[in-house]
Amino acid sequence: MSRDRLGVAVVGAGYWGPNLVRNFLASDDWDLVAVCDLDTGKARRLVQDLPFVTVTDSLAEVLAMSDVDAVAIATPAATHQGLALAALRAGMHVLVEKPLADSTARGREMVRQAEQHGLVLMADHTYCYTPAVSKIRELVADGALGEILFIDSVRINLGLVQPDVDVLWDLAPHDLSVFDFVLPGGLDPIGVSAHGSDPLGAGKACVGHLNLPLRSGAMAHVHVNWLSPTKIRQMVIGGSRRTLVWDDLNLVQRVSIYDRGVELTDRPADGEARAARNVAYRVGDTWAPALQEREALGAMVEEFAASIREERAPRTDGRAGLRILHVLEAAGASMRAQGTLVPLAGEPAAAAPVRVTT
Repeated sequence: MSRDRLGVAVVGAGYWGPNLVRNFLASDDWDLVAVCDLDTGKARRLVQDLPFVTVTDSLAEVLAMSDVDAVAIATPAATHQGLALAALRAGMHVLVEKPLADSTARGREMVRQAEQHGLVLMADHTYCYTPAVSKIRELVADGALGEILFIDSVRINLGLVQPDVDVLWDLAPHDLSVFDFVLPGGLDPIGVSAHGSDPLGAGKACVGHLNLPLRSGAMAHVHVNWLSPTKIRQMVIGGSRRTLVWDDLNLVQRVSIYDRGVELTDRPADGEARAARNVAYRVGDTWAPALQEREALGAMVEEFAASIREERAPRTDGRAGLRILHVLEAAGASMRAQGTLVPLAGEPAAAAPVRVTT
């Protein structure tokens, strides 16, 4: 194998591992060196008869391989910290599927170890590598929407009830990672208010609502649901100038921009006059930006390689993963407190410089 390419091992051959294997095999940046899973039969089926890919059930064997530069972890969240720390201590860069860990404390230790060893720790926030979300980030940064007033996201379908996490931990990281990616300065809520219900008696929330008042004054909301007979993947971002709708299931027009809104023609100070203020409705054009479709995971593995070679933090680094964990933990505390707003001090928004060792 050519050493101008990076060597990677995928740990976990279950639900997400096959997608990682396929994209690493297709990449010009990577050589897939090994696939590791306790079920070696399942791992072997992913690589068929490729002679250059080792199949093993031993992480120690993977960490001893001199041609493995990085490890991609696609296992249950409770195992992420142990696997990631072992790889980092072996001098390997690490990619972790969402969520980064099963607690903020464990995620923080992963980030600390990566920075201490000068290695890349990347969160696989896949949606942040889609053409649609890249365009949304560009439009927000360019001021096309104006000041962000609200974000409303719905992610519902008849889904698999997970054995180890509730619906918020399972689905909301997708939406929260997009919020974090497109909002200027990242996701920085004042607090979290969450409600969940368990109509199945599964012992965990199967329907969840998450409210995030942002420090900018905007409000963000996430609705996730495992029980809906219809599948909806939609996000609305309302701005002072325009409103954007992202419908991920619309293959023809994923992103639409509406020049429509509500404006106050006066801003009286006292209560009686404020109640009688004049409201104007603006109805303008609707347009859809062109998107060059490509598989998000292909862009993600490309970014992982680029961050290693350029000795920089990746687009979705460990600290981005920490911000999501911070919100998820607060959501759990809020649900236990019947939806009470749980204040957040916030995680550092900026990533520390990465001094990559190869």
